Amino acid sequence: MPTDVLLVNPNRIRPPIAPLALEYLAHALARAGLSWRVADLCLADDPESALAAGLADSPLLIAITFRNTDDCYCATQHSFIPDLQELVEHIRRCTDAPIVLGGAGFSAAPAGVLRRTGAEFGIVGDGERPLVELVRALRNQSQFGAIPGLVWREGEDFRANPAAWQAIAQDPLPRTALDNERYFREGGQAGIETKRGCPARCVYCADPLSKGSGTRTRPPAAIAEEMLSLASRGVDVFHTCDSEFNSDVMHAVLVCEELIRRSAADRLRWYAYCAPTPFPPELARLMRQAGCVGINFGTDGGDAEMLRRLGRDHAPDDIVAAVRACREHGIVVMLDLLLGSPGETPQSVARSIQLVRETGADCAGAALGVRLYANTPLAERLRARIETGERTGLRGDLEGNSDLAMPVFYLAPELGDDPVGLLRDLIAGDQRFFFGWPDDTQADYNYDDNPELVEAIRAGHRGAYWDILRRLRGL
Repeated sequence: MPTDVLLVNPNRIRPPIAPLALEYLAHALARAGLSWRVADLCLADDPESALAAGLADSPLLIAITFRNTDDCYCATQHSFIPDLQELVEHIRRCTDAPIVLGGAGFSAAPAGVLRRTGAEFGIVGDGERPLVELVRALRNQSQFGAIPGLVWREGEDFRANPAAWQAIAQDPLPRTALDNERYFREGGQAGIETKRGCPARCVYCADPLSKGSGTRTRPPAAIAEEMLSLASRGVDVFHTCDSEFNSDVMHAVLVCEELIRRSAADRLRWYAYCAPTPFPPELARLMRQAGCVGINFGTDGGDAEMLRRLGRDHAPDDIVAAVRACREHGIVVMLDLLLGSPGETPQSVARSIQLVRETGADCAGAALGVRLYANTPLAERLRARIETGERTGLRGDLEGNSDLAMPVFYLAPELGDDPVGLLRDLIAGDQRFFFGWPDDTQADYNYDDNPELVEAIRAGHRGAYWDILRRLRGL
């Protein structure tokens, strides 16, 4: 009996990250009465054989999840699209079944990724319902015009339906589509989603394009049940996959209260991405009681004017208050800085570095250069430069890349001829800062194929990667 859908995970970076999207897709297909199989190339010793085994079932459709277009790191600009193109071409030599791409990376540059890879279809945004409808359309040889978020080829052009943001799984996911136990052993953490979508107005971020700008929550009981079920299987350290755990504070409180009611902190621990606001001290207390041990705050900077330019809703004082609340309740803190966007100066960078020191945060990431994504406010502001190939402030390949599918970064020219040296001097060897560049000894901030992390996890370390690195430094 042919399989309806072969779900393919092509991401082979180390440490490995379990593709949570495939768990959602498998769940949706099963509920619709459709058959599926997973070809997880990440964990396969022989990826070609693993793919061949999946294709042997003659799937009607091959669905490939594409989580990231690149490593989002200005120093390396490592694009994953060439590998995806090679995978699509390999599948093409094995079968005539159509290929559909999806995932956050694909949604950030859908036409650009389709054009470069040659796949027939793509799904922008939530993939559960559109994938089910696409399988039914292919079965019945019907039209695609009503399938939300679908992008497909018509001759040399592409047609695209508007994305439809749906309610996400209201029941606990079985989490049996993947080998989550092995991912945990080799990756050191498991993902959990409490909500989807991001209402923030950050000028550079593609999350509203790939996940929607509204917030869609999951029932706290389903979240707790899913986490505790995995914990009973030995997978007991989690990281939220939400854009920001506290973007809906009341929902975050309810999730914590449910975990507390079930005494989850006795059986698991977890980390979260959060924004500095809204972050009332009471939330820090509840998160800690619910088993949260670490928070990564996406602060972006510590200069008030730069925060305004980036479209952030918080001010430097909010960052100080959020860190203080975490320290009072025993939660370790990472602050993520995004430096070099338009308007950045040596003085504003210095203020951001100084603020991190004043907060007493346990560690901080200092990313230099801002990845540009099409249809974000920042990219549109720089559109004329991108289309004309004008290089001022831009780093990356602009040739035939107006869709920004391949990495392009903005790095403010006001930072001078040696922005790396400037930032290195400001950090002044402070081990709390993770700042990597090709000639820098602290290049471990890039999690893409990171041997230090791989070895630490093999030795038994578990947790958010920044926290593992922090502990390795004795901080």
